[in-house]
Amino acid sequence: MMIGAHVLLYSKNPDADRAFLRDVLEFRSVDAGGGWLIFALPPAEVAVHPADAGMEGHTALYLMCDNLEATVKALAAKNIQCGAIAKERWGIRTTIQLPSGSELGLYQPTHPTAF
Repeated sequence: MMIGAHVLLYSKNPDADRAFLRDVLEFRSVDAGGGWLIFALPPAEVAVHPADAGMEGHTALYLMCDNLEATVKALAAKNIQCGAIAKERWGIRTTIQLPSGSELGLYQPTHPTAF
């Protein structure tokens, strides 16, 4: 039986991205040894989308929030800029840039959630 999911983020600057997850997003963590932090995530769900050509095997991580506008303001207070906000049929979305330059999706769903 599955007991959880473990998400991997590959980074050109893992120490800075770990500090961002710990200090900015305030995710709790455990040290797996030698400063290798593993972060607790909020409840999660997975969706399977059709893939366009060249997208097979592609994955994306979106952090979900219940109020995107308030979340963007809270991040701005920590000097974190979000990308452009877009309204989709399934929710309102933006991005957060990690110190390494990688981006995480952030969205407020307007669809029923699985949790």
